[in-house]
Amino acid sequence: MPPKNVKLILNPNADMGNAWKLASDLRPVVDEYGGADWTGTVYPTHAIELARQAAEEGYQLVIAAGGDGTAHEVVNGLMQVSAEQRPRLGVIPLGSGNDFAHAIGMPKDPNQALRQIFSGQARRIDIAQIEDEIGRHEYFDNTIGIGFDATVTIRTHTLPVVRGFLMYLTAVLQTIALNHEAPRLTITTDRETWEAETLMFVICNGPREGGGFMVAPEAAVDDGLLHYAAIGKVSRPMMLRLVPEVMNGTHGKFPQVRMGALRTLELQSDVPLRIHIDGEIFAGFGGHTRQLKLQIIPGALEVQA
Repeated sequence: MPPKNVKLILNPNADMGNAWKLASDLRPVVDEYGGADWTGTVYPTHAIELARQAAEEGYQLVIAAGGDGTAHEVVNGLMQVSAEQRPRLGVIPLGSGNDFAHAIGMPKDPNQALRQIFSGQARRIDIAQIEDEIGRHEYFDNTIGIGFDATVTIRTHTLPVVRGFLMYLTAVLQTIALNHEAPRLTITTDRETWEAETLMFVICNGPREGGGFMVAPEAAVDDGLLHYAAIGKVSRPMMLRLVPEVMNGTHGKFPQVRMGALRTLELQSDVPLRIHIDGEIFAGFGGHTRQLKLQIIPGALEVQA
């Protein structure tokens, strides 16, 4: 592929700055396959702008080199242009969790992932869109978490000593101890309606989040559906009991867990919610979001994998 047709967007701060060290090893592989135009992010949301600009400039392949947050931003930038103008997406896993990279079948090793991007086949995947009651909207490629796991995500940002799966597990244990709220949610999908006090509600395009928690093991990024897992109001000991089950994807056997699939969703809460989208905070502590709308966009994006 000619160099001018490939834009590589690197987040040097991914994985607490470790991405910068790993990225230097990628250049020989890039050169082997004809080169690419490199650019780096310097502030939050910068990758959105860079990806949109790359699409507008006619690049055919945009590679997100970073973690799930970097991929999230690049996807949002690509989705801002028309489908006809939208480049293919590649993902090099340089982050802490790399759950979206896993969902599209990328190897863990960054060099192998880059080779797979250049030599692999393009295929279409689904993307979803979320909107709150004041019209804020974003696209997401992997998961949106409401309640418990959003709090976990917030807490990971305060854990500079540990990385990867251990970081998420530490934040899980902190959240069980310190944040055990279960807001009453009213949820309407294209298939069902229910109301319940809910400790955790995760809507998934891919099967896992948090670097290895198999929240929706049946989810696939190209099945035209979003899958969900909801955990009701349970005790702290029961939540501890469920953590290893979620790691293994076997939590669906418990009566306190509700699982299913959907194409559209409307949600209302009796209190403000904490929400993450692909590991990025959409509504944190002190937020005001109580209503959400969500829909899947089948085959919205081509990935090179």
